[in-house]
Amino acid sequence: MFVYPKRYDVIVLGSGHAGIEAALAAARMGCRTLMLTLNLDTIGQMSCNPAIGGLAKGHLAREIDALGGEMGKATDMSGLQYRLLNTKKGPSVWAPRAQCDKKAYQFRMKWICEREPNLDIRQGQAARLLHEEGDVYGVETTLEVQFLGRTVVVTTGTFLRGLMHTGSNKQSGGRSGEGPVKHMSGSLEEVGLELGRLKTGTPPRLLKRSIDFDRLEEQPGEEPTPYFSYWSNDLFHVEHSRINPQDVGHSNGKYPPGSILDKLNGQMACHITFTTPRTAAIIQENLHKSPMYGGGIEGVGPRYCPSIEDKIVRFPDKEWHQVFLEPEGIATDEYYVNGFSTTLPFDVQYELIQTIQGCEEAEIIRPAYAVEYDFVHPTQLHSSLETKVCQNLFLAGQINGTSGYEEAGAQGIMAGINAARRVLEKEPVVLERYQAYIGVLIDDLVTKGTSEPYRMFTSRAEYRLLLRQDNADQRLSRLGYELGLLPERNYAQFVEKERAIHREIDRLSKTQEGSVSLAKMLSRPEMSYQDLPQRRDDLSKEVTQQVEISLKYAGYIERQEAEVAKIRSMEEKQIPEWMDYHAIPSLRNEARQKLTEIRPRTVGQASRISGVAPSDISLLLVWMKRGAHKEGEKGG
Repeated sequence: MFVYPKRYDVIVLGSGHAGIEAALAAARMGCRTLMLTLNLDTIGQMSCNPAIGGLAKGHLAREIDALGGEMGKATDMSGLQYRLLNTKKGPSVWAPRAQCDKKAYQFRMKWICEREPNLDIRQGQAARLLHEEGDVYGVETTLEVQFLGRTVVVTTGTFLRGLMHTGSNKQSGGRSGEGPVKHMSGSLEEVGLELGRLKTGTPPRLLKRSIDFDRLEEQPGEEPTPYFSYWSNDLFHVEHSRINPQDVGHSNGKYPPGSILDKLNGQMACHITFTTPRTAAIIQENLHKSPMYGGGIEGVGPRYCPSIEDKIVRFPDKEWHQVFLEPEGIATDEYYVNGFSTTLPFDVQYELIQTIQGCEEAEIIRPAYAVEYDFVHPTQLHSSLETKVCQNLFLAGQINGTSGYEEAGAQGIMAGINAARRVLEKEPVVLERYQAYIGVLIDDLVTKGTSEPYRMFTSRAEYRLLLRQDNADQRLSRLGYELGLLPERNYAQFVEKERAIHREIDRLSKTQEGSVSLAKMLSRPEMSYQDLPQRRDDLSKEVTQQVEISLKYAGYIERQEAEVAKIRSMEEKQIPEWMDYHAIPSLRNEARQKLTEIRPRTVGQASRISGVAPSDISLLLVWMKRGAHKEGEKGG
């Protein structure tokens, strides 16, 4: 046995979206950090669609960026096409989405991690956790190398006992072309964690030259580019952006130097097509060959990202289903078939693809498959993402039952922050539901758990008008700066933007046009900032957008802020660690069981547990008051 001579503060297992954000956060907070990964060449790999954002997911990506994470900047350097979704609706559900060059994203993330001070990257497969008396202190690899650390963050994605399915064919692996992690599940169970099985899937990839694009509807990107990062100006300056100097020198100034848009001098198009009645007929004829319907898959799949089989079964009267053909990069001719994931055998996939409009001669170069994997029931975690059964052990990403890059990255940055905070002997950082979608995500997981891959939706957030994608910096950048994640220059930029917004709102409120203030005028539905008399043309679009939203939706925003003020006392009322729910008389058995199992952090969290009634909360509050009085007497 070889004990690696360097000791670490934080060890991160995995280098996907959760692992990257966790490792970078811990390192940037001053901790000696190790990222241990199966393969150095797949750091930041986009295993499914190389896209970031979308409905609610775009909110998470922008919150990661506002805190000082890397996902938004990597997206803006590798984006092929950008769109802002849902703009016909209110701003609370606007959502940015970018189709990325999967290799450019992956290579940038690898490059960033390799050059991060305090972060070491090593290739190796973790075989077991090193722990003693409920406290983790490192990991051991399959090569019998022990890495010792004060905290461990596990971000193993879909690799835990991964099993891939294509029809009746089964192969061990965490994703196509890569093996599974066989031993870590047993080690997690050894420390006391309960595991379950989930499933996710991916569609086939097609060869570009075999697609008849003339028969497809083109879907262009939006200009000016709706960048993901609040700090996109950094990307135009080599000294701040960490751009590889060899990529700089031929920029036209319109796009970040070295970015994919700069190399293309514009955005690539995606395309829309549709299935046909023949598609449905073939699926019905072959449904018994799908392991999802034939009993070959044990794990539960994502309800909100159904396979094409699920769509045909659930909606038998629908004659067609929309499909998006999306490029995977500028150095590849692979196209992703969005909306067409399947577990049917390869011969059926081949026949099915050729029923799609424009794909009659299309060639599959990578078949679709489903992957089944172990996950940890997330109610076994504190809100800090530390496990309840083992100190200094944090979990983030798909191991906690989520799906998607953005959900993983959001957990990763919080797990990295809290692992670093543990090392620094500081209290954990917990974002509340009224502060961020990240708060909604983690609270849902640790309070309610999940029986299927959890996906973020705007409908999950009670205060979504306050939690817009456009104001994530106003909600989180001050915290990111205080934690040491957001650089001084970015924080200064944020402060100046915030001042400009307040100054302009104040000016509009005080400036009259006839008998009406400009602020009142702008609050009208048909009026935009650009329509205002006496508008300022020297303000950025970001500032004028915030001014317009603030004034147009002032009444709604004030009502939500009032609701938040009412519930904050419950959210901030901590349940003491000494609380014994079995000692509370008259508490219903179901509530006693659930409260004991989950150990909620606050009264607000307790009130959201399924099976806990308002009457149970009333009893809890009385018992807390009585217990606090007794504790005070002991102290006296």
